Amino acid sequence: MNIDDVKKRAEQLRQEIQKHNYLYYVENNPEISDFEYDLLLAELESIEKQYPELKTDDSPTQKVGSDLTRGFVSKKHPYPMLSLSNTYTIEEIQAFINRILKIVDRQPTFVCELKFDGASISLHYRNGQLSEALTRGDGEQGDDVLQNVLTIANIPRQINTNIDFIVVRGEIIMTRETFNKLNQERIEQNESPFANPRNAAAGTLKLLDPDIVAKRNLECYLYYLLGDTIEISTHFERLKQLKHWGFNVPEWTKLCHNIDEINHFISYWDKERTNLPFDIDGIVIKVNEIDLQEQLGFTAKNPRWAIAYKFKAEQATTKIISVSYQVGRTGIITPVANLEPVLLSGTIVKRASLHNADQIKLKDIRIGDYVIIEKGGEIIPKVVGVDLSKRPEHLAPFTFITHCPECHTPLIRNEGEAAHICPNYYCPPQIKGRIEHFVSRKAMNIEGLGTETIDELVTKNLINNPADIYKLTKEQLITLEHFADKAAENLLKSIEQSKNTPFPRVLFALGIRYVGETVAYKLANSLKNIERIINATFEELIRIDEIGEKIAHSIINYFQQSVHRMLIDELKKAGLQFEMKNDALPKSDKLKGMTIVVTGTFPHPYNRKKMEELVVQHGGKLVKSVSKSTSLIVAGEKPGPDKMQLGQQFGIKIIHQDDFLSMIESE
Repeated sequence: MNIDDVKKRAEQLRQEIQKHNYLYYVENNPEISDFEYDLLLAELESIEKQYPELKTDDSPTQKVGSDLTRGFVSKKHPYPMLSLSNTYTIEEIQAFINRILKIVDRQPTFVCELKFDGASISLHYRNGQLSEALTRGDGEQGDDVLQNVLTIANIPRQINTNIDFIVVRGEIIMTRETFNKLNQERIEQNESPFANPRNAAAGTLKLLDPDIVAKRNLECYLYYLLGDTIEISTHFERLKQLKHWGFNVPEWTKLCHNIDEINHFISYWDKERTNLPFDIDGIVIKVNEIDLQEQLGFTAKNPRWAIAYKFKAEQATTKIISVSYQVGRTGIITPVANLEPVLLSGTIVKRASLHNADQIKLKDIRIGDYVIIEKGGEIIPKVVGVDLSKRPEHLAPFTFITHCPECHTPLIRNEGEAAHICPNYYCPPQIKGRIEHFVSRKAMNIEGLGTETIDELVTKNLINNPADIYKLTKEQLITLEHFADKAAENLLKSIEQSKNTPFPRVLFALGIRYVGETVAYKLANSLKNIERIINATFEELIRIDEIGEKIAHSIINYFQQSVHRMLIDELKKAGLQFEMKNDALPKSDKLKGMTIVVTGTFPHPYNRKKMEELVVQHGGKLVKSVSKSTSLIVAGEKPGPDKMQLGQQFGIKIIHQDDFLSMIESE
């Protein structure tokens, strides 16, 4: 691979990972397993380690996936709420222990705990009173869902302690029994069922009506205690203190002294987990001694003193009855196997993804075969192989369809790509898919336009493209099912508010193939307005950071189509933003070429977020972690000790706020 190919692959991985972060954290609807996600992340980490110049400040290797949602107040975590690094073998756990032994000054002990499959929560107690309940968010700040948490019976509202402030972390879950009852109710009410208990718990926690949350019988297990004035020196003893205060601390916890004891705990629960009333997807191993945890510290995303061992996916064998096909918003055709129902990981599986024609051919999958399916990460079933010993004689090889199953247009397949595509722009599923993407949270964020509403609007021919949304009237909306005056007014208000959406998100909302959030921002920030982007040459585009040949060709192809230019004209008339505002433009290039880390807290009016914005506005590249390529560290009060230590080790210049402001304000 030459450097251009490596750069393209890195950007492709970033976009793919960011998409899956959104599906997991925000939509609560992941489409790949944890293992497949970890493989993507590991490949990107490997590229960025080998080519540090390709590491970007917004890379998913540098930050935690975010579940921040409109409708809640976001607040800063007093201690970063990071995710755990994952492992799938005992050998990798041994390597984790070996890394620890190279850093700490004595032999640690380890606490093994069940890894609950739910929604993380951080509870804040001030003078013994529950005052805030934050979701993980982006690790730095989370949504305060206190009113919803107050409906969970086994979370104490008040505890008997003299400590001014403590943070208690845990997992909010839904038992399988509650989950099955909830899904049965949803089916009876013609609502879509949840895919699994984890999605149901996470989705419930973000509801805006606490009365509905209360009816869903969520539970919470607490497993970590933080506080500046806590004198208990080990994690295991802190768990005992939490239990003494009345918290629901898991009973399935073990203090281990070596790898053999850890392995025994993992092996036991790998077999016994199905006997639990709720889902777990692995085991968490933590260093027990708090002072050693502090000594080990954190990376940009993970604590160095903890790791999660993930269980291998369960498998089952069943028969393929038929194959059906789904049409995506970009016209990509996805084949899906219809199966003889089979029990897998506690649920009945009737369908499984076949990905594309190449994967079907590679595995030699045929209708009538007995296939091995698994739920990757306990979520999405997929076909992973064929049991050839059960194949009937004379079973015909599989033949992929030649025409779209929805509009019957002949399919095309671009050279070098695995996907078959329906080229009909007006194919109904593509129309609906484009509109669903356009109104999604990270695009135009139009609340009230869900899948069912969009489906009805398209079916009634009230909308056929995103621009039609801005022509909707109250009289049209109240003809829809479940739409009364108030719902129609709220939707129209949300549509009107979306006209203030910044240009980069409008560009992302257009749904240009390969143009994810990051590329949309780079494109908008570089060329400033839609006219320059429409008229940009191939050479101009590939000079922009993050844009390679494939993305450049896709952008040019998109704007060469008259239907897209007409759409943009209509959206302009509707009042959408198609140029960068002055307050979003760079203020100078005084920091150009510099890679800068900002750490610690800063006095008013320049809080940390504002300091980071100043770096970008003056041409610098903001990164979260210190490396040999870091140009400068801007340190406030209580800077990260790891960052300061690495800065001194690498000989990086460290300055304070006044010096930094002088740099950017100087003539």
